Amino acid sequence: MSPSISSFHSFHVQQVCFAFVILLHVITPTPLIATAIKSTGGNETDRLALLAFKQKIMYDPQGVVSSWNDSFHFCEWDGVTCGRLHSRVTVIDVGSRGLVGTLSPYVGNLSFLRGLRLYNNTFKGEIPPELGRLFRLRELRLGNNSFEGGIPATLSRCFELKHIGVAYNNLIGKIPTELSSLSKLTYLAVHVNNLTGELSSFIGNLSSLKTLSASCNLLEGAIPDALGQLRNLTELGLGENSLSGMVPFSIYNLSTLTVLSLSDNQLHGSLQPGIGMMLPHLQIFEISRNFFTGVLPLSISNLSELITLQVGFNNFTGKITINFGGLKNIRRILLYYNKLGSGEPDEMNFMSSLVNCSNLEYLELTANLLRGILPNSIGNLSSKLVVLLVDQNFLFGTLPSTICNLENLRTLWLYYNTFRGIIPTAIGNLKKLQRLALNTNDFSGKIPNSIGNLSLLLGLYLGNNRLEGTIPSSLGNCQKLLTIELFENNLSGTIPIQIFRLSSLSIELSLSQNHLSGTLPSEVDNLINLATLDISINNLSGDIPNGLSKCTSLEFLHMEGNSFHGSIPASLRALKGLRVFDLSRNNITGQIPEFLGQIALTSLNLSFNNFEGEVPITGVFTNASVISVAGNSRICGGISELKLPRCAIKKSKEVKMSLAHILIISVASILVGITLISSFVFCWVKKKRKAPSTGSQMEEQFLRVSYQRLLKATNGFSPDNLIGAGSFGYVYKGIFDQEGSTVAVKVFNLLRHGASKSFMAECETLRNIRHRNLLKIITSCSSVDFQGNDFRALVYEFMPNGSLERLTDTFQSSSNGIRGTIGYTAPEYGLGSEISTDGDVYSYGICLLEIMTGRRPTDGMFRDGINLHSLARMAIPDNVMEILDQVLLNNNEEEVDATENMTRQCQNRANKMKEFMVSVVKIGVACSMESPQERMDISNVVHELESVRDKLLQH
Repeated sequence: MSPSISSFHSFHVQQVCFAFVILLHVITPTPLIATAIKSTGGNETDRLALLAFKQKIMYDPQGVVSSWNDSFHFCEWDGVTCGRLHSRVTVIDVGSRGLVGTLSPYVGNLSFLRGLRLYNNTFKGEIPPELGRLFRLRELRLGNNSFEGGIPATLSRCFELKHIGVAYNNLIGKIPTELSSLSKLTYLAVHVNNLTGELSSFIGNLSSLKTLSASCNLLEGAIPDALGQLRNLTELGLGENSLSGMVPFSIYNLSTLTVLSLSDNQLHGSLQPGIGMMLPHLQIFEISRNFFTGVLPLSISNLSELITLQVGFNNFTGKITINFGGLKNIRRILLYYNKLGSGEPDEMNFMSSLVNCSNLEYLELTANLLRGILPNSIGNLSSKLVVLLVDQNFLFGTLPSTICNLENLRTLWLYYNTFRGIIPTAIGNLKKLQRLALNTNDFSGKIPNSIGNLSLLLGLYLGNNRLEGTIPSSLGNCQKLLTIELFENNLSGTIPIQIFRLSSLSIELSLSQNHLSGTLPSEVDNLINLATLDISINNLSGDIPNGLSKCTSLEFLHMEGNSFHGSIPASLRALKGLRVFDLSRNNITGQIPEFLGQIALTSLNLSFNNFEGEVPITGVFTNASVISVAGNSRICGGISELKLPRCAIKKSKEVKMSLAHILIISVASILVGITLISSFVFCWVKKKRKAPSTGSQMEEQFLRVSYQRLLKATNGFSPDNLIGAGSFGYVYKGIFDQEGSTVAVKVFNLLRHGASKSFMAECETLRNIRHRNLLKIITSCSSVDFQGNDFRALVYEFMPNGSLERLTDTFQSSSNGIRGTIGYTAPEYGLGSEISTDGDVYSYGICLLEIMTGRRPTDGMFRDGINLHSLARMAIPDNVMEILDQVLLNNNEEEVDATENMTRQCQNRANKMKEFMVSVVKIGVACSMESPQERMDISNVVHELESVRDKLLQH
């Protein structure tokens, strides 16, 4: 788990339980009381300024600033460099050290500072305007942090500045025009922020500027013509903004440009015909996702240093006349989604010129108007070619077998063309291929057995062709397949069992509209991760296998247009995630199962079968627009919109009971009544006996403690004692002198909106909830500090196990390993994905389910494809109470009231509590979905939890 969810082990499960009331997240720390900087000047000024810098650091995992003390001269402190002559601080370099905090304004007192490098950390708050006092500053590197507010205009006073890097932050506002005074500035990077306004013409005054990167902001208006004054400019990045208008002609005069990136804007017009001569050193040319028109200039052939040509998603037209042979360094050519093509017989000749591009790695011609055949020379393209996409054009002819010479190819997309003939057997030579898309063409013949050699294949797309014969069993060798699409062909025979043994299949298995026969084998139960199964419109027969019920990830199940018979197995009630179920045009008999109404289906088609009996009237059966039961002549009832005949009412036969039967029933009824009454009386007496002592026990158990005592216990809330941070405050380790006991003190940042509400909510939660996975609260403090400010804190037992992040280190062998505790880690981390908020949500969901069920995700009961997520998912909604931790249920049972209307009130309370439990489990399941895209957004989690809380409090 990433630190944003698991800041420390002792409070991790505690915070998850508090999610019933409010969700906690890491926020900007509250600044500690800064040590006053004396106006003493000299070395002492530098030392005090560094200590003030240290004081604003709330988290220091590598112990960088925590080692700053008087044991060493400050010039020897980690990350600090001093000048030899005066021993004054010249550089602070703590980049990529994992620091969390704010930037102290007293850094402005380091008058000899030349370099401030804080990049790749988590500094928050505003960039202090006091930095404008650093008149010797040359280098300011604050990129990849969480700085807020605007870029300080005071930086204009730092006349020696050459480098400003504030990219990847949360900055807002305009780029200050005052920066025009920085005549020595060579590097200005403000990309990936939230900057607004127009790109002012003042930029033209920065005569020394070599790099201007302002992409991924909210800039608007036209590109200023004044940029043409920057004769030293080599890199210009303005992509992913809202810039409009045409590219100023003056840009083409910047002959030193190596990077011109204007993608994802609203620019229009055509490219200058002479661009290849005017910008001879261009290496990166990116203008995709705009509204450019016209032809691609022939002069692009002269850009001999070009590495990337990206012009996709525009309106370029005409024949591709570029001779790529001279572009020796070209690696990426992306011409996708234009209207390129002329219909001339030789318009694909440009492909032959690509043979000389020995460094070519990526070629995308998707969605153009290209016509013609692929030349045999395609097999002579670069051996480094990894991606070849020429789909969605009008290419025809056979697929050259030479294409199988591209041994490093990983993605080959030729779909939506009119290729004919057979798929070359040599396709099996592409051993590194991961995605093969030949669908929607006119391929015929058999599927080559050699495809089974593609052991790295993730997706196989051969649908909508004229392929025939049987499905090769060799596909079972492709153990990494996620998707198989063979729909709309002429395939026959049985479905190979080997396909159903591919447990890797998790996206789609589509075999529809073929001539497949036989049964759906019981081995289908291996497809426990599959989301879509489509075997419709074939000649399949037999019963629906019970094993299908183990495919608990199914969302779309299409079985229509076959000859399946028998009844719908009751075991299919386990498919709780099913959304679309089509079983129409088969020979299914029996009654329509009631349990289908308990699944959250959005479409159910049971038409044209042999069902009989009454149609259910619950769940999906209440919405006539999403169900179809037509063509079943022996069904009745259902909702009125279905216009089915009423079901006949059978007269019950008179039953003659003997005296013995009457006595047995009477005695049993009396015993049941006595038992119920006794239980209610027992609950009432127990409640009455407990009531008087509750208040005194609470007062005795939770004694208040003063602010002064907590201040002393935590050594003045020292950063050295900080063990974690949450949404509304920080947690410190503390030691009470008299008892000698170690505690954890959670201090609330009352300046944060919602912090007071969170304090009250946590107090209320801890007063009412007892659970083995929750930390014990010792006391609370509601007071004022020595400045008269409100102070709120909670004191817990201290758990010495450290953070989950540190336990992560136990399970990884390198920095590239899987980060996260076993059972709590998102599945995508195992595939090498970067740490993300989606992974945090998954971990949060698993912990929430652990709280509710009392079962850890590593519990020995979880095997054979069943895990904590699937256990909870299958229990929703009817069986949730059966999987809950008995501690939660017992605590609820002890509070049953014994009033006059006891039966009704207890039942109402039980119903409300069940509704609450089901809602929380649903949230846990939604957060722990295997696919990151399917997980609930964290903002929605907060909304749902607050909604559940409000409903519960109303009752």
